[in-house]
Amino acid sequence: MPRAIYLTHPEVNIDPHIAVPDWGLSKVGQARVDALAARCIRGGWRVAASTERKALETAWPLAAKFGSTPVAIREGLGENDRSSTGFLTEQAFQRAANEFFGSPEVYFEGWERAVDAQVRILIEVRALLAAFPSENFLICGHGGVGTLLYCALAGRGIDRKWDQACGGHWFAFDTISMVPENHW
Repeated sequence: MPRAIYLTHPEVNIDPHIAVPDWGLSKVGQARVDALAARCIRGGWRVAASTERKALETAWPLAAKFGSTPVAIREGLGENDRSSTGFLTEQAFQRAANEFFGSPEVYFEGWERAVDAQVRILIEVRALLAAFPSENFLICGHGGVGTLLYCALAGRGIDRKWDQACGGHWFAFDTISMVPENHW
């Protein structure tokens, strides 16, 4: 039975002068990806990623290790759109994320609603898996929409308690039942 793994990008270079989708991996994040790639077994996995630089920088070394280039780049795998607020300090971001998950049907200061981001990521993952029904997939993405995907697949209401503690975590699911085998 084919499996899928949803993997979030690890640590990034935070720069308030660069748009968040253009942030790349930090040296620590890149080292974590390199260590993961070194432990991976060659072959047998397709790799997909959002269009965001940090997800691509996570996906490219893993796809090279698997011999599954090119990476399937899918816009619908992107993080929730929060461009309306621009850069937020860590404290302000945490408050905003609490509002995003805590009131999923509300637009927090113009952010994409959690319910809409959840539908988008679920549709995109299903379309990706349907296009390659007998393939194993590694999907490199983001924590917010990854949590929303986990909640949908696990039959849980949207709640930040299902969020990962930090970046670079994963959960797996078979591509038939779409039920998560683990939590971050």
